[in-house]
Amino acid sequence: MKDLIVRKSLADEVASKLQEQISLGKYKINEKLPIEPELMKAFGVGRSTIREAIKSLVNSGLLSVQQGVGTFVIQASGNEPMDKRLKRANVQDLDEVRQLLEMKIAEKAAINRSEKDIITMKNCLAARKHAAYAGLIEECIDADIQFHVAIAEASKNEILVDLYRSVSLHLKTWFMHIYPDTQIFIDTHHLHKQLLKSIIANDPKQAWNTAAKIIGNVYH
Repeated sequence: MKDLIVRKSLADEVASKLQEQISLGKYKINEKLPIEPELMKAFGVGRSTIREAIKSLVNSGLLSVQQGVGTFVIQASGNEPMDKRLKRANVQDLDEVRQLLEMKIAEKAAINRSEKDIITMKNCLAARKHAAYAGLIEECIDADIQFHVAIAEASKNEILVDLYRSVSLHLKTWFMHIYPDTQIFIDTHHLHKQLLKSIIANDPKQAWNTAAKIIGNVYH
């Protein structure tokens, strides 16, 4: 796999580091954070970046700003919305979550899929194949995501569907970066076809194993 320079804003990076320090106990509940100039020096960023990072953690419920007094830790872990958390996540971490989800949704889809689900999955796989052989990388990535989203929907677990959809959409830009062409999608088409066959056959064990094979072929 190619190395990737993760494009995150400086404020996101600072917020992530501060959140990590809080969770590790460097700054405890009710403790006051260092003043802005000290934070600027510690992180090597400007005032606006520090303020944006602080605002993000205030919105997440970790910090509270008391005007004229300072910024205080009010929670060790915040109630940050999942979509916002995913946006500032490391793409490799995101992809590990996606890989685990793909095996579970395949297993559950093999148990719970309907005839309507099968039609949707077949259509998505056909679109993936067409885009792959036509060399249309963005369309191919979209179709690949939609195929796996269709599998998630066939699992009949709404939380799995929401998680998979959110994680995958955040990774689309990364896929565009690491896959310069559609060859990997051509190479793994037979496995995706086998995965669909396992789901149609109501074989959860085979579906899980095939999803694991797909991950192994793509990432090793």
